[in-house]
Amino acid sequence: MKKAIIFDMDGLMIDSERVTYEEYCRKLEQLEYNFDENMYRRCLGKNKQSVYQVFIDHYGKDFPITEVWDDVHVSLDSRLQQNVPLKTGIIELLTFLKENGYKTIVATSSSRARADMILQVANIRHYFDDTICGDEVTCGKPNPEIFLTACKKLGVTTEEALVLEDSEAGITAAYAGNIDVICVPDMKYPEEEFATKTLKIVDSLLDVIEHLK
Repeated sequence: MKKAIIFDMDGLMIDSERVTYEEYCRKLEQLEYNFDENMYRRCLGKNKQSVYQVFIDHYGKDFPITEVWDDVHVSLDSRLQQNVPLKTGIIELLTFLKENGYKTIVATSSSRARADMILQVANIRHYFDDTICGDEVTCGKPNPEIFLTACKKLGVTTEEALVLEDSEAGITAAYAGNIDVICVPDMKYPEEEFATKTLKIVDSLLDVIEHLK
């Protein structure tokens, strides 16, 4: 019996992946680097240092990753401060969970400041019992630390929790922590090796309601 639902944020609740991709495209074109969706997908679900490594591995150690990261995220956050696009079914799912007594927590690779801003602008913070962010754990996804800590915060066992994720890194983290995970893909459908680690893959968050019923 599941008692708690652990939510990723970007790409799962917030339709931010496409906006982020647009900002990377703008900046990389400005610096005359080639950049495409395949490259961007390698960054999804990873924390800041892991994203840095993706770019350095691809473009070389002289790539101005700090400049790119700062520019992209200042511009992105400026856009999100005005409007946070929500994914289909998130309000319906959160309402269902509240009405049926589930514990809920956000477990995001984003920083505390960014997560708080997004949840406030989106007006969904009040649906959650707690939050845990990427700058509050030692190891980011695909390490399971953030999800295991989420379970401790909510006072549930890993067997009583269900993770909702869109990324392969998030799927891997949940699987490594022995927590069931449902994937709601965003810009990237999980490769077979990750798909097999999920409880199921669904089209939208509305499908999660049906699963829990």
